[in-house]
Amino acid sequence: MDKKVRVRFAPSPTGGLHLGGVRTVLYNYLFARRHGGDFVLRIEDTDQTRYVPGAEEYIYECLKWCGLEPDESPQKGGPHAPYRQSERKELYRQYAEFLVKEGKAYYAFDSPEELETMRERFKKADKPSPQYDHTVRMQMRNSCSLTFEETQRLLEDGVPHVIRIRMPENETVTFNDMIRGEVSFNTSLIDDKVLLKADGMPTYHLAVVVDDYLMKITHAFRGEEWLPSSPVHVLLWKYLGWEDAMPQWAHLPLILKPDGNGKLSKRDGDRLGFPVFAMNWTDPGTNEITQGFRELGFLPEAFVNMLAMLGWNDGTDQELFSLEELVQKFNIDRVHKGGAKFDFDKAKWFNHEWIKKSDVNRLLPEVKNILGDHPQLEQIIALVKERCTLLTDFKEQAGFFFQTPEKWDLAAIQPKWNAVKQNFFNELMNQWPAQWDAATLETQFKSLAAAAHIKPGEVLLPLRIMLVGGKFGPGVFDIAAVLGKEETTLRIQKVLEQLQA
Repeated sequence: MDKKVRVRFAPSPTGGLHLGGVRTVLYNYLFARRHGGDFVLRIEDTDQTRYVPGAEEYIYECLKWCGLEPDESPQKGGPHAPYRQSERKELYRQYAEFLVKEGKAYYAFDSPEELETMRERFKKADKPSPQYDHTVRMQMRNSCSLTFEETQRLLEDGVPHVIRIRMPENETVTFNDMIRGEVSFNTSLIDDKVLLKADGMPTYHLAVVVDDYLMKITHAFRGEEWLPSSPVHVLLWKYLGWEDAMPQWAHLPLILKPDGNGKLSKRDGDRLGFPVFAMNWTDPGTNEITQGFRELGFLPEAFVNMLAMLGWNDGTDQELFSLEELVQKFNIDRVHKGGAKFDFDKAKWFNHEWIKKSDVNRLLPEVKNILGDHPQLEQIIALVKERCTLLTDFKEQAGFFFQTPEKWDLAAIQPKWNAVKQNFFNELMNQWPAQWDAATLETQFKSLAAAAHIKPGEVLLPLRIMLVGGKFGPGVFDIAAVLGKEETTLRIQKVLEQLQA
């Protein structure tokens, strides 16, 4: 690649960040890092009616949590600032006016009522939603159908207007997509998109082309839902005289709902009981909280790894990759054309594997945040991490280290309980070894059981239930070693009293 690679993620600050958006960030980031390039974050806030307070800060926080921070952004600045489209508003009109002058765009003065009348007038059975295109253009109020003088008078009178691209009739627009190969569109099937709105703000179509050009973007990765808009963008690059600078396109496959067809939505997550946002999102209007992967208990390493595999693989059976490994292995040629069905069980599998393979120091701040501090927290994490699928599972799997159980599964002990076992536990407490560690405790336990002619297995389960409350947890002697002599004795005594009652 002769030019320095520059990619961008350009979200709209309208709410929570969908995992499909994070995957787009990830593929951009991996491609840039793989080729020694720059990753740019640009905020596309031209539609002020959809702007949501707090959404921009939320995007920064999501990318920070994932470890996918940009090289240039509204926060960091950079050589092509500003990186917020609303702050670039004055830039866009000159390009829209240039297109009008070149005959590639036109002023349209139609009121909302006139547009509604057009839709009703041209509605047909085979065309239930007529578009503003070459078939209706000359019957509307615009600079194509009006004389030059009429157009000038409307402009001088300050009549609200938009600028629309003038799509050519029956031309074929072809470009090469890095994932899909050669893609072609007939221009007669595409409407005259608005480029500049009446408030002077550009639409996505104009802004994305102007900004990609000015920011020297070399590769543009985005979801395949933008594929139908690509001929408009290709023509704008050509009409503005920038065809040679046009980035290479890659339209990424959709992340699909687990059941049925179609793109995975927040509604699907609500319906099926899993998050679709990277982090918790609080709607500022309703204060409704939508749960995210972070708060559910996902490690960012697992979340990123899982997303990478939704539509890509390295050609081997390897599934677990660190971010560094993904950078080394990532190749856009290995991105699939078809959509990838989201599988929440598989997502949890990734998280379980990452919790298991993470060292104690990596997990320490996460678990401390959930459980609080403990003098032997490192040891506790090492004992239970293999049993945790989510970070929040540490509460259930290790909570008994922090607090004496409030209730015990006595029903699992009582049917086979007898005086011999009662005496065994009394004797056990009387003969605790001086050295308090798991191996010594186990040796003494088995020795006392043999002396009492009891199989160790018959008293191991009662001991586990005495210490943790139920049939779960790591090795029972490891538990006792962490709890200490005083707490272990206290818990055994509490259960013995209940069994005697």
